[in-house]
Amino acid sequence: MFKLEEIPMLTTLSQSHLKELYNQTHIKHFTKNSIVFYEGDESEYLHILLDGNIKLYKTTPKGTQIQINRLAAPALIGEYACFERQPFPASCEFVTDGSMGLLPFSMVYKHLNNPDFSLEVIKSLTGKVSLLSALVHKETVLSSEAKVADLMIQKLSIFHRLKNNEIASILNLTPETFSRILTKFKKEELISVQNHEIIILNEAALCNIVETNTMKDCTNCIAHFKEQIGFKES
Repeated sequence: MFKLEEIPMLTTLSQSHLKELYNQTHIKHFTKNSIVFYEGDESEYLHILLDGNIKLYKTTPKGTQIQINRLAAPALIGEYACFERQPFPASCEFVTDGSMGLLPFSMVYKHLNNPDFSLEVIKSLTGKVSLLSALVHKETVLSSEAKVADLMIQKLSIFHRLKNNEIASILNLTPETFSRILTKFKKEELISVQNHEIIILNEAALCNIVETNTMKDCTNCIAHFKEQIGFKES
């Protein structure tokens, strides 16, 4: 578990100030799938992720989760609610066991006159804005195939660490849609699966899917034709 002095926002504070924060911060431990807070909840605390991984998501009127981001410790959670005095704009749930430090907003305001402290807060806020911008692009522009292709290109390791239903959740796709796309990618020989790990065979084709936001009915048309006529290699 990370200590408070290892959080970027707090590294520049003096020992006396850190001791004060330790005395004011309440540490809570969570198990996997525990809810930290729901969208719309009020709070007087800045949440500091000290251990584990969480996901932030919004819920549609129909009850569908739209995942905004996943964060690993150390990270700040709820800066918007802190500075705007607004309810949390999203729900927060642990996807692993973990710990969260609850720092009263009053303690955050007290140290805003520290330039380095304020700079780290600004960095965290601008980082969240960038993530939201990327999410809007992904959800409003990219097709389902382009979402999967883009994640493969950018973060292939995720496909090795997480289960298919977890990856589908990150991409805001149904498990059935995600599975169908993987099958299509394998059929077109864009990827292969060896020892339960995905191997990219044609990165250029994946990039083309992202750039054009479309996928041809067959990117490997010869193989597709052979399959259609039942041709087998001798």
